[in-house]
Amino acid sequence: MIRKILSFKTLLAVLLVITIFPWNDANAEAVNPTNTTFDPFEKSVDEIANALNTNEITSEELVNYYLKRIEAFDQQGPTINSIITINSNALETAKALDAERKAKGPRSQLHGIPFVVKDNFDVVGMPTTAGSVALKDAYPTKNSFTVQKLIDAGAIVIAKTNMSELAASYGRLGYSSMGGLTINPYNLNRDASGSSSGSAAAVAANFAVFGLGTDTSGSVRGPANVTGLVGIRPTMGLTSRSGVVPSSLSLDVTGPMARSVKDASIVLSAMAGTDKEDKATKYANNHVQNYAEALDASALKQARIGVAVDFFGDNAEVDAITKQAIAKMQSMGTAVVPVTFSEQTQYLWTPILGPIGDAEFKKQFEQYLSTLPFGVPKTLQKVIEISESPEVLNSETPVNPARLDGLKTALAQADTLYSKEYKDIINKEVPATRNEVATIMKNNDLDAIVFPTMSCPASNRYDKEDPTYVCTAYDTYAASYVASATGFPEVTVPAGTAEAGVPVGISFLGTPYTEQKLLDLAYSFEQATKARTIPTYTPNLTQ
Repeated sequence: MIRKILSFKTLLAVLLVITIFPWNDANAEAVNPTNTTFDPFEKSVDEIANALNTNEITSEELVNYYLKRIEAFDQQGPTINSIITINSNALETAKALDAERKAKGPRSQLHGIPFVVKDNFDVVGMPTTAGSVALKDAYPTKNSFTVQKLIDAGAIVIAKTNMSELAASYGRLGYSSMGGLTINPYNLNRDASGSSSGSAAAVAANFAVFGLGTDTSGSVRGPANVTGLVGIRPTMGLTSRSGVVPSSLSLDVTGPMARSVKDASIVLSAMAGTDKEDKATKYANNHVQNYAEALDASALKQARIGVAVDFFGDNAEVDAITKQAIAKMQSMGTAVVPVTFSEQTQYLWTPILGPIGDAEFKKQFEQYLSTLPFGVPKTLQKVIEISESPEVLNSETPVNPARLDGLKTALAQADTLYSKEYKDIINKEVPATRNEVATIMKNNDLDAIVFPTMSCPASNRYDKEDPTYVCTAYDTYAASYVASATGFPEVTVPAGTAEAGVPVGISFLGTPYTEQKLLDLAYSFEQATKARTIPTYTPNLTQ
């Protein structure tokens, strides 16, 4: 079932109604379809798995619970608009997994647990639109590698989520012609960042237990940051990208988003591994660990971190929250060393990320399109033609004009994939950036480099001005580009809340395959601060 997207006028009317008649306990029955004593709201993987194992709830009841929350809060009420497609087979899958649990026991800790998937991952029986209305009929013939690993573990795809169109925002964070605009569940005047906005908003709003996203230049970390989640950009090559609509395979990774470090760690362990269809993952099996089992709450007591001073100064609230977080770490015994990057590494979009993306997109995108069944567009040119058709341009959710211009730029610059400039970036600039970051960490004997995940809080929706938003950054995502350009891992974790009610996170950046160390540090910080808050507009109404 493909979601119908509300018009902007309808959305404003709904928001006005909510202001006058706020949600209250009278709505409890509508979002509590179970007759169990177990309340899934804000529960962890451990808690839900235990409830399933002790028959306090079934997977069928769990799926029904989340579907009712989606109906109450995503499709009406505050209309978070995070979901593009509901999995019509989710309840039947849950029933089958309940029966399997009784007959054989659980496959894993994730058996019968619902999750959401960004709509650029292939899931059989559901279209993979990547947010583009041009791909509304693109039904894949097999699941993406990471989704299949989670399904094999017994997890249930409950829905596919909205995203910035073809994984690039161009000023409209979390907007697509297929899904419209995803709104931040903490503040309806703010966006949920991009491009994995739908998965982040859905998990934050308790529409599922965890979600999957893709990260090219910050697309897991940014949305997780502004929705109070833990987001992991793994080391390039730890998780597969096969069966995922590519943006730039030199930069793309797949990663989890969850409401806690432990949950995100469980999912990362389950989805990571070597995939013969993604050569970058050749050695992944040598590095995958049971990250959750080894989490160390005392990790910060012996840690030595570098503070990237280059990424401060764009917003006083973010700076204050980050400095308070660093002070907390110091009080726990962490040694802190200020570090600075070269002028180029402070802003890597222009010299590295932008040119790589423009050069790679057309060829890699069309290679993905070639795997789809007959009747689906096979070229970037055809996707552009559909996007410019009167039917799409005159619809309630036309393609973002700037995104359309970006597609035309990628079409025009496709030949640069074979240029000396591109080869120099890949063979010289990227290795030099990796060496710079690794040298800083080695020379200062650092366990991680820490900085605000984004230098400003969640930004205004593109369609609605919020005068309380203050940001002096040229690019509030600049810090994210370091991990993207190097392929190094980064974990973002909630650190506090801005006055506008939106979360602010900090990041731990490390060298390749140091996920366990980063997750230990993030977990130690999380357990010491308990900084995550519950979204304002999607409360628990079952009690």
